[in-house]
Amino acid sequence: MRNFRIRVELVCTCETEQPAGETRCFLHDPEQEQGRNACFSILDDLCTDSYLDVQKTARYFQMFVRRSWRALPLSAIRRLTVLPSDRSCKFCVTNHWGKRILIELMFGVQEGASDIFVSSQYTEAAYTPSTMWPESYAVAERKFFSHIARHAHPDTCYLRCLQLCVRCLLGRDFSTYTMKTVVMHLLSAMPLSNWHRGHFWEWLNSIMQYLQRCLKKKHLNHFFIGNENVPEEINLPLELQLAQPVNLFQHLTQNPYAFLHAQLEFEELLDRVRRMVLHGR
Repeated sequence: MRNFRIRVELVCTCETEQPAGETRCFLHDPEQEQGRNACFSILDDLCTDSYLDVQKTARYFQMFVRRSWRALPLSAIRRLTVLPSDRSCKFCVTNHWGKRILIELMFGVQEGASDIFVSSQYTEAAYTPSTMWPESYAVAERKFFSHIARHAHPDTCYLRCLQLCVRCLLGRDFSTYTMKTVVMHLLSAMPLSNWHRGHFWEWLNSIMQYLQRCLKKKHLNHFFIGNENVPEEINLPLELQLAQPVNLFQHLTQNPYAFLHAQLEFEELLDRVRRMVLHGR
């Protein structure tokens, strides 16, 4: 996963085309001084050393939600509770009968006009600086599976296979993203007509065998980076299209203990998948 910092600054546009009747941009128009001061104040509220700060953004948005909620008629019959969170906005809405709805809003900044974003989620590191924004492929993934759904027969089993595998994960060496990556590679390599529900067990075995081969080679390519098989309708930044493939299992080549642990976890994952299919648990 790539990580980025987002620099925020007011930019002079005096040399570009201005609206009719205007000769100065917002930054240099003397009549806009009050607005500029408000902008600088917002930049201080959201940024640290000119870089967008996730924690400051979360606090600012939480404050905004609190204030906006009071002005809504719904606030008379629902109670809003903002929950602690450093890199998102979490809150709970409770009605008169005590029923609660938990909501979490993540923040993201789009990379140009692409389907790739940098997001407020945590990085894989033990500590994530507040000005660090990891890259997210969630929108591109959604578009990929929507593309598959439009072209696949309704009676296909790929989602059921993926859901079962994810349910069996132990949560250390193999993540949800690992399983999604495996399934996306298989979906783009095999005819969709083959994913018939009657072949559920065979495809489940294919997914586990693909993962086992990748583990043995200590190599699983990221699906969206340097992959020529990504559907054209998914809009990727040019640098991702031209980049060399990224190995999601690179850490296994550098750490023999991690590789051994991953092998043991795979055997347990395989056993859990089989028990889930045979016994439902």
